[in-house]
Amino acid sequence: MTEIANTISGLIWGHVLVYLLIAAGLFFTVRLGFIQFRDFGHTFKVMFNSRQGAQGGISSFQAFCTSLAARVGTGNMAGVGVALYLGGPGAIFWMWLIALIGMATSFAESTLAQAYKVKDEHGNFRGGPAYYMEKGLGKRWMGVAFSLCLILAFGLVFNAVQANSIAAAFNEAFAIPNYVVGIALVIGSGFVIFGGLKTIARFAEWVVPFMALAYLVLALYVCAVNLEQLPQVFMVVINHAFGIEQAGAGAIGYGVMQAMIQGIKRGLFSNEAGMGSAANAAATATPNPPHPASQGYVQMLGVFIDTIVICSATAALILLSGQLAPGSGLTGIALTQNALVTHVGEWGAIFVAVAILFFAFTSIVANYSYAETNLLFLEHNHEKGMLIFRALVLAMVMFGSLGEIKLVWTLADISMGMMAIINVIALFMLSGVVIWLSKDYQQQRKQGVVPTFDKNKHPKLAKEVDPDSW
Repeated sequence: MTEIANTISGLIWGHVLVYLLIAAGLFFTVRLGFIQFRDFGHTFKVMFNSRQGAQGGISSFQAFCTSLAARVGTGNMAGVGVALYLGGPGAIFWMWLIALIGMATSFAESTLAQAYKVKDEHGNFRGGPAYYMEKGLGKRWMGVAFSLCLILAFGLVFNAVQANSIAAAFNEAFAIPNYVVGIALVIGSGFVIFGGLKTIARFAEWVVPFMALAYLVLALYVCAVNLEQLPQVFMVVINHAFGIEQAGAGAIGYGVMQAMIQGIKRGLFSNEAGMGSAANAAATATPNPPHPASQGYVQMLGVFIDTIVICSATAALILLSGQLAPGSGLTGIALTQNALVTHVGEWGAIFVAVAILFFAFTSIVANYSYAETNLLFLEHNHEKGMLIFRALVLAMVMFGSLGEIKLVWTLADISMGMMAIINVIALFMLSGVVIWLSKDYQQQRKQGVVPTFDKNKHPKLAKEVDPDSW
């Protein structure tokens, strides 16, 4: 079964998704006028005002923290270690590239999610790719297929992956049995999950900024101590990305295609640009300015912070440590822990264990919120079905804490790949709406007014969006 799963995963990633994601990123980068570079400063302005205007709902900042909670998890620590081990230093370049062009894709999917969001019976906004596939394209079957892939990947498989990384890190640092960690995770996850969407948003709003800042401060300290080696590390990354032979400096001889595939795969797993997952969080916000494109800017910044900032910090820790060696078997979270121990001593393993606890635990609850939104799309608030699903999520958290999950990682790659393929196709089909919304936002900015969405400017869109939401 593992062999079959690896073959399918290799086909999806090596022959379809790599090219599809790059094509989508380049398409939206060009059609939106290089928005991620042109308006990079504006993303911070929108972010600084993102806590305003929610009026009792979920603010743009809370939605941003929820999406960042899902993004910043094992992909940033264990995933970077896997990418480096399997793809070599060059994989980091391809992580950067897919993030930079993926920022435009993230803008597109988050803007659409805001435009086509709906209000549930509790007054919360819900939305995402399944909703814009149904409302914008009139293809509910497409939304159903996307939802099933997301529920499998994020609701079940990825939560097992996150729990596995936490259990492994705590066993490495404190010799705590995996089942003890699993029980604690189930209790903690259950408390937040059963609290509902607003509880998840409030939890993410407080925990995510703290955990990201603490990790970055330590990474910056390590970089400052090893400042003279950073240019050499950067050249190793570039040389291996393009197969240039590097004399000395730890040349490792990985294939360019392997570096590309691993970098893009792990980059997407981390920042989720184009996958359609973060768009579910984007839809929950009451945005400020009150225009769908403003949430596009907020989520675009999330991709940058996740990959360009946090993943790069992990890569620097590993590459500066000299711990990366092909065939050593040292990979994933263990590689990151050993790298930090090299820099700061034995307490580095403890720090990574605590960091991965925060990173991965917040990912578990944010991933659940994505799955819940898609389950509501399928079942329209079936209470018994929701209760059963929550129990399954907690069971997968326990399973991930205890099990050997190489096969689970591969199944996660397959589910994630299918999600991304369905979503990117929908983004191309709805690209006209994205471009119109972006131009409408920009025109209002040039006029010196606060961009406000008026659906009547676009008669077709006015018929498609939820009247209770806009």
